[in-house]
Amino acid sequence: MTNALPALSLIAMPGRRARTLELATQLDNAGFTGLWCPSYGDCMALCQALAGATTNMVFGTSIQPIYWRRAQELAGQSAFIHEVSGGRFRLGLGVSHGPSNERLGLQTGKPLTDIRAYVESIKATEKQHGPGAPIVLATLRDKMLDLALEIGEGAVWANASLKFMPHSVGRVPAARKDSFFLGNMIPTVIDDDRDAARGINRRTMLGYVTLPNYRNYWKAAGYTEEMEAIEAALAKGDRDSLPGLMPDRWLDDVTLSGSATQVREGVEAWQATGVTPILVPSAVTGGQMKAFDDVLAAYAK
Repeated sequence: MTNALPALSLIAMPGRRARTLELATQLDNAGFTGLWCPSYGDCMALCQALAGATTNMVFGTSIQPIYWRRAQELAGQSAFIHEVSGGRFRLGLGVSHGPSNERLGLQTGKPLTDIRAYVESIKATEKQHGPGAPIVLATLRDKMLDLALEIGEGAVWANASLKFMPHSVGRVPAARKDSFFLGNMIPTVIDDDRDAARGINRRTMLGYVTLPNYRNYWKAAGYTEEMEAIEAALAKGDRDSLPGLMPDRWLDDVTLSGSATQVREGVEAWQATGVTPILVPSAVTGGQMKAFDDVLAAYAK
């Protein structure tokens, strides 16, 4: 597995959608392991386009929030993409984040209960729509991973801890190690100025450290002191101090920053845990396309 190229996170920004599909074809031809599409924009529409723009790689949503679309309607599109892609599509589902759902005026319930019911509804439509895509659940902590093992074919984290991942991987039964997908979305900046690269990743992580579920996960991973300091700052309304409360030892455990060599070594460390690293590229200077150019250059043969 350590010889494989990583997977990548892909978003089709307005005005760049056609260019994004061209990039997907380029990444597919280069041999990257897969493409995973976050909820920004319409990730299902992007995946439907990827079915035609790519020929080899696995691709999927990471994730399609369950509260944003009716299960029965989503099931039909998922089955369609699964069929026309030759089985390369993975339907990644999750509850999304509280602030995102609140902005949309959505009422949410209990994540475990709601995910289970949603997946049951999707699977109940298979006689109507045909075989469904393998289902991958967004997870952070043990209970959601256990649910993914019970009702799904994979689990995907975002901003997980490298040092804590052996704990999570250890919950996967040996008989399912080869068939059960494990992936992690990793903010990644390739730049020889590692401090500058870390600065970009700190900016990316600012929103996540404000979320209690992520802080609780990182506490379990061994960063209790760091997360409690962040909570104290949030309680005082002092968001400006947050970057200074995100030390390198934590940042380097949950993101990848630095030269091409340093990032490749980080990718290999994640692969060694049995998890597919899904790079979420950013750049010190330039936008998304520059960041993907950096990744392509890092893995050029």
